Amino acid sequence: MGRSQKAKPAAAGEGIKLGVNIDHVATVRQARRGAEPDPVWAAAAAELAGADGITVHLREDRRHIQDRDVRILRQTVRCKLNLEMAVAEEIVGIALELKPDQATVVPERRQEVTTEGGLEVRRAGPELEDAIRRLRAAGIQVNLFIDPDVEQVEAAKRCGAAGVELHTGRYSLAKGSGAPERLAELQRSAAVAANLGLFVAAGHGLNYLNVAPVAAIPQILELNIGHSIISRAIFAGLGQAVREMKSLMNSARNT
Repeated sequence: MGRSQKAKPAAAGEGIKLGVNIDHVATVRQARRGAEPDPVWAAAAAELAGADGITVHLREDRRHIQDRDVRILRQTVRCKLNLEMAVAEEIVGIALELKPDQATVVPERRQEVTTEGGLEVRRAGPELEDAIRRLRAAGIQVNLFIDPDVEQVEAAKRCGAAGVELHTGRYSLAKGSGAPERLAELQRSAAVAANLGLFVAAGHGLNYLNVAPVAAIPQILELNIGHSIISRAIFAGLGQAVREMKSLMNSARNT
């Protein structure tokens, strides 16, 4: 199959988009170091079910997604391909070669089970700005995965990023009265980011029970969700899991 057409960033008023993260399909495959389940097949199934984007994280330790996966996905994905990545030179080089539609720069630690927090952009070294410059020069939209903090948003703008993805982990883990406070952080950060002209996405820990309030934030144009959708797919099938999540997001947005 030929290369996908360049995906255009969503604009305000177009509704909210769903990026399906398929890392956990690769996690199951790598448990046996075999050939199945193939994340490339998962991407196709998610796209057929209405996913607006496919997200994969090519980690330096290659614990789930492999180079082979990203190369085939670049040739087969027809919607937006979003590559989560650290600014390690090897990974930047792969991104520059393959040119995903979007690159989301994330922090990466070898011992973590999953990404535990956002980038500390305020104190980032010159390698971050250099990676952003090189990726954007190649025509790749660059977002920074950050905690919902106004100072981090402003630092992302200064670094030259095109957008931010707000880390929703603290909101997703909040209990009782803590949830509204964490939601308010997301609302404030999204408003500031949009006012600065940044593309605004969000993700991490979102599921079928907590997604609606985040999807209702008008400045957020994209949610990237993986674990919850793949977990639901075990029982309902991937296509149904994607459709259910999109329905919840759209209902929240249109309420």
